[in-house]
Amino acid sequence: MRNFDQFSITEAVLERVANAPDARIREISEALVRHLHNFIREVRPTQAEWEKGIAFLTDTGHMCTGTRQEFILLSDTLGVSMLVDAINHDHQTAVTESTVLGPFYVEGPPEVACGTDISGHLEGEPMFVSGSVATLDGTPLANAIVDVWHSDVDGYYDVQHEENGLVARARLRTDDQGRFSFWSIKPAAYPIPHDGPVGKMLEAQGRHPWRPAHVHFMIEAPGHEKLVTHVFVAGDAYLDSDSVFGVKDSLIRDFTAHAQGVAPDGRVMDQPWCQLTYDFKLNPVSAAASQAA
Repeated sequence: MRNFDQFSITEAVLERVANAPDARIREISEALVRHLHNFIREVRPTQAEWEKGIAFLTDTGHMCTGTRQEFILLSDTLGVSMLVDAINHDHQTAVTESTVLGPFYVEGPPEVACGTDISGHLEGEPMFVSGSVATLDGTPLANAIVDVWHSDVDGYYDVQHEENGLVARARLRTDDQGRFSFWSIKPAAYPIPHDGPVGKMLEAQGRHPWRPAHVHFMIEAPGHEKLVTHVFVAGDAYLDSDSVFGVKDSLIRDFTAHAQGVAPDGRVMDQPWCQLTYDFKLNPVSAAASQAA
């Protein structure tokens, strides 16, 4: 086939990808071609606009490093990350809801004992976090892996200041009753990195880059789906305009303020502090998923 016009070229490309030996790759490729071609026909970009689009994607790739993933930021800010999350977790009801992973997770964070202060050298309002991990029916899950990470009081993550090392980030394991706890500092609302292509896109769209304050959790236990979620600070100014669309009502909690005194773990506090308590429930792995694995 040759001499394609703006309509016949779509069918030509679909014919070419129809020979893909993997059925799933064929399905995805065909859908991509159909929707991408229809998008182009709808917006009718000029050649200069298309070149700007290519340049935007090129700049997005160049911005990616070992500690920054601009394509995740792009996916997050366009709502794609949360759309994928919604598609894959639309069965969740009684279990803890999931949300975006975000660009600042670090594989293999330092493992610490429950009760450890993970704030390192960071200054800020002390925060005591405690909770539990259980099955759908409330049975405690012992030795579940709980990864936690959050920003500092200025809204930065440790990996954005590599010289400071890994802080406000750790891996814990639940005890026999499925419980865990740790100390750190209260996180702040922050703008996602907006000094690159994604930031320019947000500005062009008339949007802000801010996320409400939150603590990240990634929880794993045998026989259960991995949970990736946050717990957000109640009353934060950006709960209704999160730049990555990640807020859910069930994930908002009071970070309860306390005066000086004795904390739940017996620690004597000589300054004000706050407390976050959240109990997580995990979804069991489906029989189909277990067989596929």
